[in-house]
Amino acid sequence: MARPNPTLRQRRLGAELRRMREQAGFGGSQLGRAVGMNPAQVTQMEAGKIGISVDRLRTIAAACMCTNQPLIDALAEIITERGKAGWWESYRGTLSEDFLEIAELEDHAHGLATYAITFVPGLLQTAGYAAAVFSHAYPPIPRHEIDLRTAFRIQRQRTVRSGETKYSAFIHEAALRMQFSGPKVRADQLDALIEDSEAPGIAIRVLPFDAIGLPSPIDNFTYAEGPIPDLDTVHTDTGFGVRRLDAPAHVARFQAILAKMDSMALSVDESRDFIQSVRKDMNSTHG
Repeated sequence: MARPNPTLRQRRLGAELRRMREQAGFGGSQLGRAVGMNPAQVTQMEAGKIGISVDRLRTIAAACMCTNQPLIDALAEIITERGKAGWWESYRGTLSEDFLEIAELEDHAHGLATYAITFVPGLLQTAGYAAAVFSHAYPPIPRHEIDLRTAFRIQRQRTVRSGETKYSAFIHEAALRMQFSGPKVRADQLDALIEDSEAPGIAIRVLPFDAIGLPSPIDNFTYAEGPIPDLDTVHTDTGFGVRRLDAPAHVARFQAILAKMDSMALSVDESRDFIQSVRKDMNSTHG
């Protein structure tokens, strides 16, 4: 039976099976004949709309002459976790798929890196700051939805605050100085960043205005490390919607961007000092 709404991980499994087939030079019908599936089943499998067993996965890998055992094992793990609902599922029907899928991506990541130029990354936002960001959405959203989105965002933060998932946050100076709210909310956010910069597993790196050579144009994005590099994913977020990129060429591009940022950003200690200086500027401005 076809799934009405395959999850992000189920679609990724299907996408990797499609890549496996294409790299072998097979059409859907050819693969189907080799593994005992009809073409429609192959299409649905690659769209994440029907599940397969681990045995079927290994049969497909053998038929496609795939010898990437770490990839096969990682895909088998996705299959075996089928039916395990994540915490975000309780929000299904009240928030859009984009919200649920970023939480799913973060929850399964073995490491996370984000870049933000217009606002503090969602994984580090205070509740007051997050609500202020959502209140500036256009078209405007009702208060109850702002509260719902804020609660969801704060719950997402457990992924990095537990210290189990290493997290690097590259934050442009513009995001530290952008005005989304009154002085108190902004001051509380800067104080929270200073505190988070000392938390285990969290590395906050600032890219100041005078940093020269920043790759451009780039969007706010999240780079999620998979259990193996072949399953890394990039999530981009703009005012025109979100995109999830997992093609090797796209992933390699963002790996290069992160490497460039790593070479340009202030160190963790320098970044903490920088944020403290921005906080002091607020005190002198607002008394």
